[in-house]
Amino acid sequence: MSPIKKSASAPLLHLRPLGRGTPAFKPSLFETMRRWAFTILIFASISIFLCVSFSLCSSRNPMYATQLIFPSANISNTDSSLLAIKEDLNSPTRRVSSFQDSNSIASVSVLLPEWQVLVIISPDADPLPLSVGNFTCLYANNATAPARFSGILSSTNQTTFKCILPRSIRRRLPFAAPMLMESSEKESPVHWPYSPPQELLRWTYLVYESFSTVDDVVLFVKGPNNRQGINRSPSEFKCVFVDEASSKTVKTAVTSSIQEVFRCDHPDLTAFGSGGDHDAIKIKIFLETMGTGPKKVVPSVAYYTPRDKIAKEQPKSQLCASTMVYNVGKFLREWIMYHSKIGVEKFILYDNDSDDDLISVVNDLNKEGYNVETLLWTWPKTQEAGFSHAAVYAKDSCNWMMYIDVDEFVFAPSWDNSTQPSDQMLKSLLPSSSHGHRHMIGEVSIMCNEFGPSQQRSHPEEGVTQGYTCRRKVENRHKSIVLLEAIDDSLLNVIHHFSLKKSYRMKHLSLEAAVVNHYKYQAWLEFKAKFRRRVSAYVVDWMSALNPLSKDRTPGLGYEAVEPQGWENKFCEVRDERLKLLTQRWFRTETERGYKMAWQS
Repeated sequence: MSPIKKSASAPLLHLRPLGRGTPAFKPSLFETMRRWAFTILIFASISIFLCVSFSLCSSRNPMYATQLIFPSANISNTDSSLLAIKEDLNSPTRRVSSFQDSNSIASVSVLLPEWQVLVIISPDADPLPLSVGNFTCLYANNATAPARFSGILSSTNQTTFKCILPRSIRRRLPFAAPMLMESSEKESPVHWPYSPPQELLRWTYLVYESFSTVDDVVLFVKGPNNRQGINRSPSEFKCVFVDEASSKTVKTAVTSSIQEVFRCDHPDLTAFGSGGDHDAIKIKIFLETMGTGPKKVVPSVAYYTPRDKIAKEQPKSQLCASTMVYNVGKFLREWIMYHSKIGVEKFILYDNDSDDDLISVVNDLNKEGYNVETLLWTWPKTQEAGFSHAAVYAKDSCNWMMYIDVDEFVFAPSWDNSTQPSDQMLKSLLPSSSHGHRHMIGEVSIMCNEFGPSQQRSHPEEGVTQGYTCRRKVENRHKSIVLLEAIDDSLLNVIHHFSLKKSYRMKHLSLEAAVVNHYKYQAWLEFKAKFRRRVSAYVVDWMSALNPLSKDRTPGLGYEAVEPQGWENKFCEVRDERLKLLTQRWFRTETERGYKMAWQS
């Protein structure tokens, strides 16, 4: 380093640290003015920043939020003319400009995990042309993202799309909902209109589904009861029914509040003044929280279905099966064909937004004579709510419901000597009619054996029952077959079993009577896909470093989808080929190249 040279014009100043009793260096007048100018500049910059921030925060005023307008007079449950809900941000029919009228499609959007945006089209739109078109999500800063067709909601017949929230939008609060634009071959510049955009609804606080029974309305709501085992009292809530066209409103009492399921009374439809024509009105359902402070309304994408639209009673199947699925096209045929042959008459699948060939597989199975129904259930981490929905949805068409996953197969050791499957095998596990007894059996519990990778490096072409034959020694968890009429009105369920009415009890089967072969730890590529997606609302994701000792965690796996050394040999304590040999006897066909299972393409 070169030495500092003294200069007549710039004398060297010797500065010492300031301390008690140490004289400070006295700056010149020019230096003082320069410092004052710099201070003023900093102060002005901070002031401008605070003003802009305050303006942005102020833009989130009640004018653009769901709110209740209460008159001074007392309001009865049916006095809807005095009460209205303003829903500028949540209404799928909100018109923002002539630009939207001519180019965009009326919709409401929900921000899901991983920055996914679910776009739900207005109920007025015809779903058929929407399902085959090309669309784009346009955001308020003119950023765009491709829109993927995501299916049609079974409850409302509404078309849905998914797109990603661009990074440039993620820095702006509140998050603005996109406009769904039809893509054209000629790309032309598009610009957001000057009207304020809708705000994205948050998935963590939302009324997302509803179902009408003969006696009441079942709402599925994310947010109010967000911890397992801790549920707010029904008296803290009201169901609010709003006619979107007239804004007339009816409120009814909430009778049950458990997990994400709320039950309330039907509204008096005459209060909407429809003249009996229920098809002419579209009634949205909200949940109002009744605390000591200001009343709040949970935003909603759910609509009410009046009782006269409910399907009429139909012949019931004795035994059905229901499960939530995601990208299980390669596994489904084996699971359906096996359980159909041993007694399941109808399958109800809650599709958690699959993007594989699931629908084509289901269509093929139905053409072959199997009874398989799919419902789009796009809501993430709502397995318990989906099971509750199945309990009320299938009550008119099924007596007993088996709740198991697609990687689980029910097996009884007594079937070993059977040369052919029988549709009475599963039903033999159910109790005979026990009316007159003090406590009737309303649920049959079956324990699970967990199978490991069994040296498989990829999905076995012959099926999971053939490829995975090595399991853990100790059983874990249990699955159930439930009498739907025995389920408690709260619809409370945990780990595939339900809370029952007081007059019913659960029967536990021994491992000698029946067992569920749970092919839980499959070849790494298959298990890795499962690692990323957990469906239970109350089970911590494997990627989250919480509750490391939970039975739902994979021993030795950690929190990242990184293949552990020797994965293909893990969880192999007992060689169990009973179901492999049994299914070979029932479903194998000899070919020139060896045997082929019935579910192989």
